[in-house]
Amino acid sequence: MQVDLEVDGTQVAGLPRFQQAVTQGRRLRRLAIALGGLAGAGWVLAFFVALFAPQSLWVPLLINQSAALLVLVAGLQSAWWVTRWRARVINPVVPNPAPMEQPGAPDGWYERLLDRLSQRSLHLLSLIGAATLWLGAWAVLAVISIEQVWNLALPPAAVGASATVGAALALLLAFGLLVLERQLAQQTPAQWPEASSLAQLSRVAIISLVVGALCLLFASQTALWPVRLAVLIGILPGLVAIEFLLRAVLSIFSPRRDQLEPTLLARSFVADLLRWPPQPLLALQHELHNRFGIDLRQIWAFSYMRRAFLPVLALVAAFGWLLTGIHEIPLQGRGIYERFGKPVQVFGPGLHSGLPWPLGRVLNVENGVVHELATSVGENPAPLQFDPAEGPAPITANRLWDASHVNDKSQVIASSRGEQQSFQIVNMDVRFVYRIGLSDQAALAATYNSADVPTLIRSTASRILVHDFASRTLDGLLGADRVGLAEEIGRAVQNDLQTLDSGVEILATVVEAIHPPAGAANAYHSVQAAQIGAQALISRERGAAAEASNQAQLQASLARDQASANAREIGAAAQAADLKFSAEQKAYVSAGQAFVLEQYLSQLSQGLSKAKLLILDHRLGGSSNAPTIDLRTFTLPADPTPARTTAQPGVAH
Repeated sequence: MQVDLEVDGTQVAGLPRFQQAVTQGRRLRRLAIALGGLAGAGWVLAFFVALFAPQSLWVPLLINQSAALLVLVAGLQSAWWVTRWRARVINPVVPNPAPMEQPGAPDGWYERLLDRLSQRSLHLLSLIGAATLWLGAWAVLAVISIEQVWNLALPPAAVGASATVGAALALLLAFGLLVLERQLAQQTPAQWPEASSLAQLSRVAIISLVVGALCLLFASQTALWPVRLAVLIGILPGLVAIEFLLRAVLSIFSPRRDQLEPTLLARSFVADLLRWPPQPLLALQHELHNRFGIDLRQIWAFSYMRRAFLPVLALVAAFGWLLTGIHEIPLQGRGIYERFGKPVQVFGPGLHSGLPWPLGRVLNVENGVVHELATSVGENPAPLQFDPAEGPAPITANRLWDASHVNDKSQVIASSRGEQQSFQIVNMDVRFVYRIGLSDQAALAATYNSADVPTLIRSTASRILVHDFASRTLDGLLGADRVGLAEEIGRAVQNDLQTLDSGVEILATVVEAIHPPAGAANAYHSVQAAQIGAQALISRERGAAAEASNQAQLQASLARDQASANAREIGAAAQAADLKFSAEQKAYVSAGQAFVLEQYLSQLSQGLSKAKLLILDHRLGGSSNAPTIDLRTFTLPADPTPARTTAQPGVAH
């Protein structure tokens, strides 16, 4: 019961919760500081782990456990506000009035605005309350931290020896909180009314720590559930934090009185459910009675519903169990009705009735659904992707021999080259179009005689293809044999399936492609490239030989032309010399010694054509008069010593 100080005669000194308020407040403060430090350390450690290994198990585990501790810290702080009020009431502090100078009014408009805002903020804080603001802040921080690490797609990974250390620390902290929870649970409402709610909040942190330790101990490279559970741990503290946030928001609209004893704001309906045996309806009833004053036990309708709940539940369960005998068969399906495990009838499309489960059940079978099956598929077939109509062609449409296709199957065929016999390998894409037979017997056979119809067809077809293609040659496959190849294969597969009583009907067999293997095609490309390179080399050498031959022919032609020209020049010179000799001979006969002198003088002039000569004839003038030489026309010699010139008759200098 809350204490109202405005009521006359109220005495709080004799109440145990007021007497122990100071001790309880001091204890709550120490616990809140210690657990808050642990939560902060967990966040810091998770931050550093996320820097180096963002996909690690440690990140969500540390954040969720820190959020659980933060929820407990919020509850401890909310209880501390209540014990603080009680301590002030039982030990009131009398203020010592001191003379204070009356502050003057602010001068500027900015100072007046700040003063007005501060007064309004203080007034708003007094209306809302610090406890409400702190509780809302802790709740928002916990929800945001859990939301940041919510990722159910984390891959499993081994955490090593650190997992053992982390699990031991988590279990040690959980044991300490368990001791705290037991101490709080033993407190009576008269001594500490908030102890029961705090014990429930401590169970949230204990469960988070214990589950986190189990995740660390069982984490491995192949185990997926520890990673998922480490992320899902945050649901429990997240729900409690959201409830705290709602309570903080709703408390704003509740009237606050300073003389009325406050109640614990950090109560959690979710945390109250953590008890054994679970009593959610009882907890809801207490919450409605304490919060709104509604007592569900006084309403006759709820009393009647409580008494009739089990009979109605049994009747509904029995009626639902009987409805399991009604079966709906779709239009494209059939159903094999089993009574006590024995097939008795094949149902067609529509509604059918029979014994309820497990006395009777219906196994679904296809009704005329056509399938296409390839004889070979990849180990990990790629998912179906839709390509745009205006875009490039998809890779699956590539029909070149140098590309490996998923549905291609290699077959060994016979080969004959002259008198030698060998084998060859070809790739082919053979597809079967099949369906489950339309008769009831075929439906029963397909259901009970084969566990996997596509695998049965593929294995049967592979065996028949190996046996059939062993006697065929490549020329036959690409020629006349290909016309009836599909019919023969389909007929052989159908006969084997009928022998096995599989209930499968082969509608068509399609030979999509027959070509050499992709490796052979790539090798053939290399052969083609080598052949092209050899042809290019031959052409290059032929060009070089033609160039050398033409160059030799050119040099021989030039030498021959030069020799012909020289011979022609020599012949012409010989002929000219012969003609000249004949002419000189005739001239000598005619002129005699004069011709000889003339020739002498001509040769002499020709030989001395570049010399500076002065020819004097002694016969010029009289015998008594010597020739006169004008030396002004002559230049001085290189030697500075003057030379003496003596003219003698008949001598030329």
